[in-house]
Amino acid sequence: MQNKTITEEEQIKTELREFTGTQTYYRHFTGQLLYTDGVRHMAEICDAFWLIDLIASHQFKKVVKETAFQIWHIEVNDDKTAYVYMNEDTDQPVITSQGLEYTDFPLPKFSLYLVDGVLLLKGEY
Repeated sequence: MQNKTITEEEQIKTELREFTGTQTYYRHFTGQLLYTDGVRHMAEICDAFWLIDLIASHQFKKVVKETAFQIWHIEVNDDKTAYVYMNEDTDQPVITSQGLEYTDFPLPKFSLYLVDGVLLLKGEY
């Protein structure tokens, strides 16, 4: 029998799948959004409160704020640069985006939903 080591990526995904709702809503300091227990946990284990900050900062743009259902994606390249972008649905054009010169975000691809001002994991939707 082969012993399979669980990778950090698999462990993070397993932990985040456990969130299907929230007990508490946290208000971002800008007042632009609330976020759930699952998003808070993701930020803690991925050291990524900056990602919540980035999403909140884009809410000041009129075209973004007027989009009630937002899907936020981060794609991390092998060289640790990344691209964060938002659209209304996976088959819709990008509404806003931001490149990152460096990130230590541990997942190569990850998405969050922002629905009516609440940032949540896909499993919490």
